[in-house]
Amino acid sequence: MGLKMVGIRARVLVGDVMTKSLITLPDSSNAKRVAIAMSGNDVGSVIITRDGHPVGIITERDLVERVIARGLKPESTLARSIMSSPLSVIDQKAEVMEAARKMAKLRVRRLVVVERGEMTGIITSRDILSTAPELVEVLTEASRNRLMPSKKGELLAGYCDNCEEWSDTLKESNGQFLCEECRMESGV
Repeated sequence: MGLKMVGIRARVLVGDVMTKSLITLPDSSNAKRVAIAMSGNDVGSVIITRDGHPVGIITERDLVERVIARGLKPESTLARSIMSSPLSVIDQKAEVMEAARKMAKLRVRRLVVVERGEMTGIITSRDILSTAPELVEVLTEASRNRLMPSKKGELLAGYCDNCEEWSDTLKESNGQFLCEECRMESGV
């Protein structure tokens, strides 16, 4: 996973945690074919296409609410009639927290990930939750060191991991936050 320290914030990008394999089916597919595709690929959604372009999504919940609960026949119910449309998308260079906010605002659990207008994957609420432990660890470490953004650009202020003295010029080096003096001593 690509965690990047920016100031004291850990930046996790959508592209770092998204699922790259997308299952797609044409909008003329029936609900049974959609369910078989989900089951056979161990996924909870299928992207629905028309003329090769994404036009909607069908989730397990859609199958339950729009087919089974209504007593419709999966063999004769077309994907175009049960899909959710339009697709909710997010750029793969967006931050994961932006994706989480967008999901909450739109009340969805999946966003199709795009780069320059092309589908590159899907990010789910589960993908976002899987990043939480690592983010908590980074933020806990920053809190332990009482790190704060420094007025000197990309530097941090906090206690040096080596000499344990306060410094306004901390930089991360080999997993430690070192003051300028300790960096010079270690040749960094």
